[in-house]
Amino acid sequence: MSLVIGLTGGIASGKSTVSNFFKEMDITVVDADIESRLAVMQGESAYFKIIEEFGRDILLEDGEIDRQKLGAIIFHHAEKRQILNEIVHPEVRKRMRDQVDQAIKNSEEVVVLDIPLLFESKLTYMVDKTLLVYVDDETQLKRLIERNNLSVEDAEARIRSQMPLSEKIKLADAVIDNNGSIADTKKQLLEILAQFGIDINNHK
Repeated sequence: MSLVIGLTGGIASGKSTVSNFFKEMDITVVDADIESRLAVMQGESAYFKIIEEFGRDILLEDGEIDRQKLGAIIFHHAEKRQILNEIVHPEVRKRMRDQVDQAIKNSEEVVVLDIPLLFESKLTYMVDKTLLVYVDDETQLKRLIERNNLSVEDAEARIRSQMPLSEKIKLADAVIDNNGSIADTKKQLLEILAQFGIDINNHK
């Protein structure tokens, strides 16, 4: 039986670093952000539902959805954002579930669902264990400003839009403290996988 791990974090907490460690170990990682982009590609069922709801004005010349234009609409209208979520989220969950089923069919020991808003979206039912990548507030703010070239105000606003990492700690089965070095982060990951009963020698 495959163990399904839900990997999550906060913006600029270093979740991608941990996700890459899993990939280096030849562990299947299903990325919710990638799946949400694929779910609205031309020809997908969500694509047609979005056009039906928002009109053809949101399309680019090549027929794909103009994500910036759509984003501008839903950013200012909560009810429109809700409609979009109701179209896209079930499709994303289905795509992720299909990949988990395939990993189980392939007898993979572990599969990772990389879901930024795992707790906020109440998707913990999709996983067996939850793993949080944590940094302190000061480090998170500093890394976000440097990474995205943002003002302090903009960076703080983005951080505030998510559940605080201090709250997520209480909900997670395991926590990686990513305030230190990359080597330290990897060491913690291997220790946690061992605690979860994963034979890490199979994944080195």
